[in-house]
Amino acid sequence: MNISKLWTLFAASAFFCGQLQAHPLQAEPINHAFVYTFDQFNIPTDPDESMVNGGLLLLAELNCTTCHTVPKSWEERLKPKPGPDLSGVGSRLDPDTLWLMIRSPQSRKKGTQMPGLFAGAEGDDEKVEALVEYLSSLKQDLPKVPAGDVERGKELYHKVGCVACHEPAKDVRPPKVAADAEVEKPGNASVPIALADAYDFTALSHFLKNPLAMRPAGRMPDLRLSAQEASDIAAYLHIGRIAEKATARAALKLPKQTVAKGREVFEQMNCIACHKPSIVVPASAGSGSSAKPATSKPLKDLSPSKGCLAEKQPTGTPRFDLNDLEKRAITLALKMIQQQDAPKLTAQEKVDWQMTRLNCYACHDRDGKGGPEDPRAQYFGVNDPGAESLGHLANLPPALDKVGRKLTRGWFEKILWGEGGSVRPYMDTHMPSFGQEQTEMLIAWFNEADALEKPLNMDVSGLAKHHRAELGRQLLGAKSLACVACHGLKERKSLGPPVIRLTHTVERLQPEYFKELLLNPQVTQPGTVMPPMFVGRKKADLEIESIWTYLREIEGQPLPEGLMSSADFELKPDVEKRVIVFRSFIEGAGTHAIGVGFPGGLNAAFDAKTSRWAIIWKGRFLDAMSNWQDRAMPPIKPLGTDVKVMPAATGERVFGGYTLGKDGVPTFRYRENGRPVEDTLRPVKGGFEHTIKMNGQETKEVVSW
Repeated sequence: MNISKLWTLFAASAFFCGQLQAHPLQAEPINHAFVYTFDQFNIPTDPDESMVNGGLLLLAELNCTTCHTVPKSWEERLKPKPGPDLSGVGSRLDPDTLWLMIRSPQSRKKGTQMPGLFAGAEGDDEKVEALVEYLSSLKQDLPKVPAGDVERGKELYHKVGCVACHEPAKDVRPPKVAADAEVEKPGNASVPIALADAYDFTALSHFLKNPLAMRPAGRMPDLRLSAQEASDIAAYLHIGRIAEKATARAALKLPKQTVAKGREVFEQMNCIACHKPSIVVPASAGSGSSAKPATSKPLKDLSPSKGCLAEKQPTGTPRFDLNDLEKRAITLALKMIQQQDAPKLTAQEKVDWQMTRLNCYACHDRDGKGGPEDPRAQYFGVNDPGAESLGHLANLPPALDKVGRKLTRGWFEKILWGEGGSVRPYMDTHMPSFGQEQTEMLIAWFNEADALEKPLNMDVSGLAKHHRAELGRQLLGAKSLACVACHGLKERKSLGPPVIRLTHTVERLQPEYFKELLLNPQVTQPGTVMPPMFVGRKKADLEIESIWTYLREIEGQPLPEGLMSSADFELKPDVEKRVIVFRSFIEGAGTHAIGVGFPGGLNAAFDAKTSRWAIIWKGRFLDAMSNWQDRAMPPIKPLGTDVKVMPAATGERVFGGYTLGKDGVPTFRYRENGRPVEDTLRPVKGGFEHTIKMNGQETKEVVSW
């Protein structure tokens, strides 16, 4: 007996013995095709002009437009979503579950968006059986997963964000609800999870770890779970579940169908309209058939009283089990499509449309729309008691107002489909990934929708006189603006509540938004606990730019007062395993020096005043203590040995800044006699390789001692 069967027996016995409580499928049965945001934002009393948008949403989300062609002007708005990838489905679901799901989707999975295609006509039973045979042949070897912990899975399910869409369990009390208080139930219906009982445990764990691999549409997003977390939640969702048996299937006693016949039916019934990726007939199954699906009418030719919307559907039409409100909305949408071209949407309307389709509103509020309803929000918690003083800012996902002018593109990519975008370690909820294909377009739309008519001016060149990192460091410190009272930096926690650390500020925020927020925090970010520290400060603009300069150069700078310790002053490239670039007064390189320390014990300093490499040396890099602690800021001395003075500059040079390569090595830019120059030092055996690019020509030489 395999491990998944053993687990099923254990969970079932524990459930029936009263040791564990099964997770509920949903609060109330959903007897119609369920699109979360349609149900959330549409009610019967809504006027037609509002309801029509709900109808457009249903046409897109129910994939009506995979079969019914769309007028060209409506194609982008009504683009269908990719259906589940069925490759490997035979390893996830047993034949009885497949039969029940194909034969009557709404009976097996209440609320499913999958239409029923078989109404009991002659030959339907054989077709369903053939499809089961075909889909069961689509196997996939899955790597072993960790054993799941039920109690840990139960805890994770209720705190990482699952309950934003799915039903909370009746036996789980939200962290802040009193023991004698009644737990408020969600008012909105929950997304069904009714196939969790049928999934093989290993397959369910893999699905939870990477749902986008099987459901690329992103409607079940990737919660960025670890393999262990995925197995824990899978174990919890399997409590007391025993897959339903298809007794009616056994009673039919149909002759065995072939895989090739199933593939033929799959194409004939137009299942390929939604389930396109990587579905192939195994080589042993034969060549299949050239059966073609019936052609559906274009949307512009559909009648709202016929087909899927008819009171009594004719045989052969897909059955979505639409309720009256959905039928009304779709009827209005069809009328609009048939009478006019698609209206041009503003950037904000495009944002709203995609956020509605992806159900971003389950967690996020934007311009007063969305956010978790209170009965779900009460499960969102924090893992740091110090964050409790922040109220809902600590446990609820942030509002997305102005986010288009707030975040850089690079940080958008981290958040939406990449890694490393989390800046709220005190928050239990995970920001899910919806996949690049489903979210990349949002970045440009956010940018356009949130742009200021008159952008703020902020100089981030680093060339102005007040662009000194030390000035910014002092302003952040405990004896000045005391930003460190709330904000930590690097590995250091703040002195008070653990709000967002400032380590990645420059990488994360657009500089103009940074200035906008500091000048007027309550207007820029309503509800924030940030005080208006710059009100009445005559040099506010310059001070904000100084702070930005410090945060841009944070890797080579000491921490602000209040976060700093005596061990922070020596800059150690070998310890940090990266190149360190440090601007300061350096002995032998002048008052405009930029030190560069390389792992391996080779160091150099560039004089930005004369635009030349001034000195190189071996061993330890720099100890910045005297520089940071002495108000006079005397030149700091290289800590190593064998300091060598480099040749003086020839010609007239004007410094133009520097850029960092992917490896962190700076390339300095300047003009010599009006010609642009790029100047780089890289460690090589025996010294440095000195590369100069000028007039399209590149020269290299080795500099040694």
